Parts: sequence; structure tokens; C-alpha cells
Amino acid sequence: MGNKPFKLFVRIFLGIGVVLSIFPFYWMLVMGSKQNKEIYQIPPNLLLGSELFHNIETVFRETSFFHSVLNTLFIAITSTILILFFDSLAGFSFAKLKFKGKGFLFTFLLGTMMIPGQLNIIPSFYLMDKLGWVGSYKALIIPGMANAFGIFWIKQYCTDAIPDSLIESAKLDGCSTFKVYFKIALPIMKPALAFLALYSFMGSWNDYVWPLIILNDESKYTLMLALTQLKGLYTVNYPLVITGTLLATIPLLIVFVIFSRQLIAGITEGAVKQ
Repeated sequence: MGNKPFKLFVRIFLGIGVVLSIFPFYWMLVMGSKQNKEIYQIPPNLLLGSELFHNIETVFRETSFFHSVLNTLFIAITSTILILFFDSLAGFSFAKLKFKGKGFLFTFLLGTMMIPGQLNIIPSFYLMDKLGWVGSYKALIIPGMANAFGIFWIKQYCTDAIPDSLIESAKLDGCSTFKVYFKIALPIMKPALAFLALYSFMGSWNDYVWPLIILNDESKYTLMLALTQLKGLYTVNYPLVITGTLLATIPLLIVFVIFSRQLIAGITEGAVKQ
């Protein structure tokens, strides 16, 4: 009986958290359904307006929306696959293999996480220019196919999740190091890989600054760049921009739901095995 007030409090608290989490998306929907002059009303009107479908039609008409979605999907999926492979391989190596200089290399890797990304823009662009990759998707995919956070994340996961005895047993059975990684370590990493895939895909999907610097052909624009075409020269139609942002968020939410289910299933499976 004594736990009922506490459970009620937890449910109320979680309900408030859900409402606060959903409200920004609802507010985007409301703003996207208004005319430009209506969004300046005080107090704001929290009810849906009548311009949503008109704004959606305008977004499709004034931008190459679906083409840019395909461009972004190609970049995001390719980048995510490469990140999963290289980060999982490097993270497993740092966690379970012994080699000279491992401590120094891992410390150096962590040090790179402290460098602001803005400082890398100029040298990265200079390198891409020397390689002749400016204007191509290679400049968006290859430089980020391994990152310090992903390696650190996989390394920390493998340290506790993969027993050393399991690796030693596999080696005694004649497995090569790569086969141990591919056949034994990789299946165990699924929960960590699901999170890293979601994190990497979202980062690639939402990236704006680097594609803006690299891409110079509108036919190769990512979705974030295509949405900038909604801005006028002197004025900004904010409901139109918000509508485009709302449409750009929908595929991301779908991916989030898919990978979230896999992540929860993987964590539950791992907990049961332990």
C-alpha cells in the first residue's frame, strides 16, 4: 500500500516528461500550419491553422525535396555503415588486443575529442581541395568514416561485455583475430552498434556546415541545404521553413523508432544472458 503514492508520483512525472518531449514537435506542426503574420501573435495560438497543406505543397514546389532526401539517405547510410565497421574494429582492438603503444594511441584518440570541430574545417577543406574531392560525396563520407567517440564507445562496451576467456577459447580452436572479431565479438556488440548507428545516422542527416562548404552543385544538395532555398533574399517565411524542417524530421523519427526497438531488444537479450 505504501508504494502506491510513489508509483502515482512516478507516473505523473513520466507523463509530464512525455508531454514536454512531444510539445516541440506539436509546436512545429502548429507553426507550419500558419501564415507568416500569424506566428507573431501574442499570446500565441496553440491550435492548428489552415495553411499546413498549402505550405507542404510550397515546400515541394520550391525545393528538390525528394531528390535531396535520396542524396541525404545515401550519404547517411554509407557513412553509418563505414563508421560501424571501422569503429567496431578499432574499439574491439583497443579493448581486447595487446599491442605496443596501445595506451598512448588511445590517450591520443581521446585527446582529439577535445578539439572543437570548427578548428578542423579549414585544414579539412584544404585537404579535400588537394585531393580534388570538393563538390563530391567522398568529402562528406570518407573523412568521417571513423571517429573518436565511436571507438571509445565500442571499446568501453567490449571491455565488460566480452570475456577474455571466450576470446582465448576461440583462439585455441584456431580462430584468427579477425574471425574472433567477426564471429564472436560483433554479435555481442549489437546493442552498442545499434546506438552508434542511430547516433551516426542522426549526425550525418542533420549535418549542415560541412555539406554547405563542400557541395557546389544543387543536384547533390543534402536535405538541410535544400531547405535553405526556402529563405527569401530580404524576408523569411518562417512557417514555410518550419514546415520543411518538420518534413525533414519525419524520416529521422522513423529511423529512430526502428533502431530504438533494436537497441532495447539487444539490451534485454544481453541482460537475460547475464
